[in-house]
Amino acid sequence: MTRFPAEWEKQAAVLIAWPHETGDFSNRLESVEETYSVIADTITEYQRLLIVCRDEAHQRHIEKLVERHEDIQFIHAPVNDIWVRDTTFLTVEKEGALKYLNFQFNGWGEKYDFANDNALNHKLANAKFFKGKAHHDIDFILEGGSVESDGEGTILTTSHCLLNPNRNKNLTKEEIENQVKTHLGAKRVLWVQQENLAGDDTDAHIDTLARFCNPTTIAYTSCDNQDDPHFESLDRMRMQLEVFRTEAGEPYNLVALPLPKPIFDEEDEPLPANYSNFLIINHAVLVPIYGDPMDSVATKKLAEVFPQHKIIPIPCRPLVHQYGSLHCMTMQFPEQARG
Repeated sequence: MTRFPAEWEKQAAVLIAWPHETGDFSNRLESVEETYSVIADTITEYQRLLIVCRDEAHQRHIEKLVERHEDIQFIHAPVNDIWVRDTTFLTVEKEGALKYLNFQFNGWGEKYDFANDNALNHKLANAKFFKGKAHHDIDFILEGGSVESDGEGTILTTSHCLLNPNRNKNLTKEEIENQVKTHLGAKRVLWVQQENLAGDDTDAHIDTLARFCNPTTIAYTSCDNQDDPHFESLDRMRMQLEVFRTEAGEPYNLVALPLPKPIFDEEDEPLPANYSNFLIINHAVLVPIYGDPMDSVATKKLAEVFPQHKIIPIPCRPLVHQYGSLHCMTMQFPEQARG
């Protein structure tokens, strides 16, 4: 039997890809690297960190910006984008062992160059952390940010992304759901009918909208301001989440996370800042914050949901200028199969 572990299960490592002066963050690299340094130093307080970088020179540059070198493994590989949530292995358990699944990646529907990102997992497979472990190439386009697992056979996703013809255009909803069930070991898929947040170019990844915090609790992006352009769609999403039931037939405990005030880029285009893009690691939850009054509201609500974890705010305003946030730029790997 195959099982897709939940994010709150024991982890062996988190992987990130460090930005470079030739990448998309080149116009604000210093502020982005400050955020990356905070994230790196925070993660290595709790567990191993894998950093994908360009080459030896890039590694030496990064080593000057981080503290706990002994808890970091560097992997040299080219990437198109730093959003490794969508480009690296998804990990499942099968027959008591971990297996790394290499789904296809097409630049979020061929919006961007993606050749290096789609080839990344073959580079990772030869790295120390992954070498000798089972991995499997799958001829199906799927991004990690588009699926949420409760660890017990339920997958939460959005039809706006998974059914988008810019991904697996020749497959029906039933065929796509069967692919998800087969490869991730899901017993059921909860489909959210929800459009993307303004500025989000992933076609509504679930990790910007609704997240499992435990098998019976979902934290979700909400909006109380009726003048906000997100109000009606997020209210419809709330109503859908209220209808969903756990496998035991009970309603989910729903935790509303507010939206921060709109953040705009230099062209006055909206950016997809949200608090649902948090990252769960061993004994801590890293929460993106944006220098907004709602930062404290979101962190307090998540502290109530994760009483056994330390809640750590991470300034992520620079990251959203490339249309992602904290969860998008990280990928966790489970420690071992659950006996």
